[in-house]
This record gives sequence, C-alpha cells and structure tokens, in this order.
Amino acid sequence: MDTIYHILFHTNEALYAIVSENVWEAYLFLFLIIFLETGLIVFPFLPGDGLLFSAGVIAASSDMSIILLIPILILAAVLGNHFNYQIGKQIENKIEQSQNKLVQKYLVKSIRKTRLFYQKHGKKSIIIGRFFPVIRTYIPFFAGTVQFDFPTFSKYTLVGSALWVPFFTLTGFFLGEIPWIKDNFELIFLGLIIVTLIPFFYAAFVTVFSRKKA
Repeated sequence: MDTIYHILFHTNEALYAIVSENVWEAYLFLFLIIFLETGLIVFPFLPGDGLLFSAGVIAASSDMSIILLIPILILAAVLGNHFNYQIGKQIENKIEQSQNKLVQKYLVKSIRKTRLFYQKHGKKSIIIGRFFPVIRTYIPFFAGTVQFDFPTFSKYTLVGSALWVPFFTLTGFFLGEIPWIKDNFELIFLGLIIVTLIPFFYAAFVTVFSRKKA
C-alpha cells in the first residue's frame, strides 16, 4: 500500500527508487498497475496516463529501456482488457440464468440497452475510451456483459492499446528532460489526470441534467 501511495502522489520519486533497486521489478510493477487499471473494475482510480508519462520520463534517464517498456505495457493493457471482458461475460451469464424477478426486470433490460450501444459504437468506444480514465476500466467489462463479438473486441483492444501506450510513454521520453517539465512534474502529472477526466465528468453531468429535465 505504501508503494501505491507513493506512486499516486510522488510518482517520479517512487519509480526512480524502484528502478534504482531492480529495473526488472520496475517493469513488473508498471505491468501490474496498467493491468489492474483495465483488468478489474475496482481500480479505475489508478493513474494510467500519468504513470505512462512518468515511465517514459524515467526511461530517458535511467537503465529502463523504452524499447522494452512499450511492448510490456501494451501487453499489460491488452491482457487487462481481455481479463475484464471475461469477468463481464461470466456475470452476464449469471444474470441471464437468474430466476429473480427484479434482476430480470432491471438488469436484463439494462444489458439489452447496453448491447444496442455496443452494436452502434463498440469499435470506436474501445479505441477512444482507452484514452480516458475510469471509462477505459468499464468499457471491456460492459463489452463482456453484452457478449460483444470477441474477435472484434480483441482487434480493437490491440489497436487502442498500441496507440495509448506509445503516445504517453514517448511524450514523457522526449519531453521529460526539459528543465521546466522536470521542475513542475507533479503539477503536470496532476494536470494529466484532471484533463483526461474532464470528458467523463462532462458526460456524467449531461446525463444527470438530461434526466432531471425529462
């Protein structure tokens, strides 16, 4: 828990400490964080974007290799999505088989509406949603609950992950040595989290406002 706390609030220092002790432990730790953020719906708060940026910054000035880092984290993102999809699929099976009238009335109806959404917007949601915190944690889960076509899901998960990971890690790798960025890294890290969360809160606000107006 102490390590996670330092990663969240003292990202650069924590990662430098892990890399200095054992660079392979750093790869493993980063893999687990990225995997958990998209692999389990209880970890949407993990700072995937900021962590990728930080990892890129550190790779530019340590023994960590950007050439190894990018494919390792792409793999973590892909496996996380697949794991979350399978959890959603198992839950959907239990809901469909449930004899509870309330479950059948509300949850099955919700699943049907979600299925329609994925039929229309599933492909682009898997790619675009990868760039937004919270949203990227739940998209694979709901794709599983509606049993979205798995080969299609796998294909677009790979595309989304292959865009997301290099975008943030290479940005950190090439810009992280700039003095101003070094001196204001914690502010930049926080800014990344806030900026990427804006669309999520905007969508939530619009949804709540629309319901009240209706």
